[in-house]
Order: sequence, then C-alpha cells, then structure tokens
Amino acid sequence: MLAKTYTAAVNGLETTTIMVEVNITPGVQFHMTGLPDSAVKESYDRISAALPNIGFRLPAASLTINLSPADLKKEGSGFDLPMAIGILGADGKIDCGQLRDYMLVGELGLDGILKPVRAVLPIAIRARKEKFKGLIVPKDNAREAAIVNNLDVYGMDNLADVVAFMNGSTSYVPTVVDTRKEFYEHQYSFDLDFADVKGQESVKRALEVASAGSHNIILIGPPGSGKSMMAKRLPSILPPLSLAESLETTQIHSVAGKLGSNVSLITQRPFRSPHHSTSQVGLAGGTSKAMPGEVSLAHNGVLFLDELTEFNRATLEILRQPLEDRKITITRANFTVEYPCSFMLVASMNPCPCGYYGDPLHKCTCTPGQISRYLSKISGPLLDRIDLHIELQNVPFSDLSKMAPGEPSEKIRERVIKARQIQEVRFKDFKGIHCNAQMTERMLHRFAEPDAASLDMLRMAMEKLKLSARAYSRILKVARTIADLDNSENVQSQHIAEAIGYRNLDRGDWAERGI
Repeated sequence: MLAKTYTAAVNGLETTTIMVEVNITPGVQFHMTGLPDSAVKESYDRISAALPNIGFRLPAASLTINLSPADLKKEGSGFDLPMAIGILGADGKIDCGQLRDYMLVGELGLDGILKPVRAVLPIAIRARKEKFKGLIVPKDNAREAAIVNNLDVYGMDNLADVVAFMNGSTSYVPTVVDTRKEFYEHQYSFDLDFADVKGQESVKRALEVASAGSHNIILIGPPGSGKSMMAKRLPSILPPLSLAESLETTQIHSVAGKLGSNVSLITQRPFRSPHHSTSQVGLAGGTSKAMPGEVSLAHNGVLFLDELTEFNRATLEILRQPLEDRKITITRANFTVEYPCSFMLVASMNPCPCGYYGDPLHKCTCTPGQISRYLSKISGPLLDRIDLHIELQNVPFSDLSKMAPGEPSEKIRERVIKARQIQEVRFKDFKGIHCNAQMTERMLHRFAEPDAASLDMLRMAMEKLKLSARAYSRILKVARTIADLDNSENVQSQHIAEAIGYRNLDRGDWAERGI
C-alpha cells in the first residue's frame, strides 16, 4: 500500500515542499531514496524504536521511502515525523485521507516524544503558501510557527498524539499567538540605558549620529574608557524593528536554531558580539549545511566586534563584501545559499598594544613601530567601510561622582527616529536604499552636495589633516545625517565640520601624535 505525507526542506531561507512517499510490499528489505543525509537515513532506526513504545509495530514487510523531489538534498532530523506517519498510513493504521491536508515536521525520540527542530518558521510560511490546512510540529516549536497567520498550527507532545489526531479520535486546539501584541509589548524593553552613562557626551553624540544614519563606527580608547559599555547600549537608541524586519530576522535565527521554545518573534534589533577567536566560518557562515554566521544573525541589528585588532586579519577581511553588498553568498559543491546581512558594524579597540597611547594618566610603553604594526592589523579597505572613528578618554572623577543621570535612551531614540523618517521619505523612490549610509556616489551629489563655503572647509581639512581620499564620501554621508538630526534640508558648514571630526584614523599623522 502507498501513503504520502508532506514536509519541507530548507536551503538557506528558501523552502521546498517535500512529498514523503512510503510503499509497503511483501519482503524484508528497506530502501530510502531522494538524496537523504546521515541524519535522515538514521530516521528509520528512531522510528523502528519509537513505534513499539507507543503501541504499534513496524510492518514486517519491505519498505520503500522516497523523498521527492529526488534531486534535492535532504538534511536534518525533521523528516522523522512525516516518515513515521507515512509508514503507519501505508500500513493501514492511519486514515490516509487526512494526510494530504497537513504538513508535518519533527524529530522523534526513541519513546515517541517529539523533539524540536530548527527552521520551523520558514516551513510554516511555505505551508501557508502551499495552502495546507495545517502544520503539525513539536510542542516546543508551536509558538514559533504560530506567528504565521491563516494557518492552523498544532503543537504535539508525541507521535501517539499525532496518530490520534489524524484518526479523528482526539481533537486539538491550534496554537494561537497574538503577533501584534507580542511584537509591540517587548519592543522597548531594554536592560541597558544611556541614562546610566556618566560623561562621554561627545561619544554619545557620535553614537546618536551613527544610529540616525546606520553608519558603521569604531571606538578607540584606553582600557576602562567605556567602549564596550556604550556599544552594548546602542540597541536602545536604534529605531524599532518593523514587523516585516522582525519576521525576516526571526527566519534567520530559526534556520540557525537560535530561537528558544518560548520565543515566537524577535522584537528587538539583534546585538551580536562574537569573541575575537571566532573563525571565518563562524563570522560569515558555512559548514557543510551552510548555516548562517554572525553577520547574518546580526541582520537588521548590530554586529559588535570588541578588541578589533585581536581578530584574525583574514577573518576581518571576510566583512568587506557583506558590508558593501549587505548580503553574503555561501557556495558548496552541490548548492549555493544566500543570506541577508544588512547590519550596523560597531567596533572597539585600544590605540596601541599596551592600551595607553595618548592617555594623559598613564605612560605608553609601546614603540612607534609597535603602534604602527598594531594599527596595520586593520586593512585600509575595511577601514574605508567605517564611517565614524571616535576617540575616547577615561572619564574624570568629577563626572563619575555626579549623582544626576545622563540623558535617557528614550530621548535620544526619539531624535534618531525622526532623522530616519526624513531618510525614508527621501529614498522612497530608490529600491533597497533606506538610510544615508546606503547612498551611492550619484545620490551623494544629489542629496549631500555641500555649498561653496562647506566645500572650501572640506578641501582645507583634507589638506591640513592629511585626510585620505576615501574619507571624502564618508564625510558627506555623515554630514547628511547630522543635517537630518538638525532638521536641515541642506548640508551646511557646521555639519561638515562635525563630520570631519569623526574621521580621526584617516589623519596621516594620527600614529605620531597623542590622542
């Protein structure tokens, strides 16, 4: 007898409907076709142990299981449930008429318990697109899948529950998640706030500018100056995620298996902070399954690289293409996967190996050669993609001893949101452009062209401060953002002057002077 069940295979963020065909004939053999990987092949062993433990017997006959389309590689343990239900359907234990209405996914324990799997959200979106009546998943995955509307999602505890549901002997209520309530309820729940930061007003201003235009930023300063502390508070002043951004971000985390059982939707911009020992694969993504890396997990959020110069240089060079294209392509022998990775890069570093170059309170013990070699760990092309270079000093005791809190994140965020709204209107006719950091050279001439006085100031600054040519467009982009914060239609000289002050590492004499 032949039975057919349905599931899905996920390749990156692309999902393909898979038909699981199970045929039982007289004999004693077992065949599985359709390019299964090791985890899929092992499904038979898990199923053969689970069925007796829920009161069923594995058919004493030849089993042939085909995963169609047969030319697409199948990976993961999520095929356990549709294969087990298909075997029971082919053996006459389940009404096969029900099977065509539901998509199934889940891993089986040897006792029949359903265990959670990754990438359930993209599968749920595919099930809705294919107009399935419902999706059956492990209970721990139910909330994740239930954010997809117009689809009944049933979270089951074990295989016996699924059999009873298919036979109509037990009814289950679909899992319901109020997506909008959950989305807006936690949107502004931040544990860290800029109100707790004493002093460093110029650095806060730079972070506000960076957030308003989604500019990449690097913080340079001695140990204890607050680089990491302020970087970790950056999400609290960024504009909130839109519902579409939230869904896209959640899909990436779902594919990576990073969503918890109680999380249905990512409501805040991601903040990823990989350790400096991370590998190229860990940062960019990869492995044999082409899993998303840190650059993709930071999509629509912040990628924070603390102690930038401690990262392997080859690992850092991986960032050049994602920063430019805002997507990353991972190619393997049999397939290619593309992940979005539009993130804001925030990096921090010490000014020298000992950390105290230019610090008035500590003597630097590094030689000029050591400082030069230390700074050369960051390549020019990578530095070219960072718009703001901000220098910090340790906060004096007079500021630390103040009892009054600083400006709260909420107030800063209001200004950032207003500036982003101006940019959304400006770029509404440009596909894929949402903020000033994404402007092309042609757009710079249209929207950030300085007046004669500002152009003279920029020319003098580039000559006197020995600014490199690559700093020119970066200064104009940042100046455009400062003008937006100032609610100014045109880029003026004061905006150019402030933007010039944010390009310290481009100064030709930076390594020969004190900070």
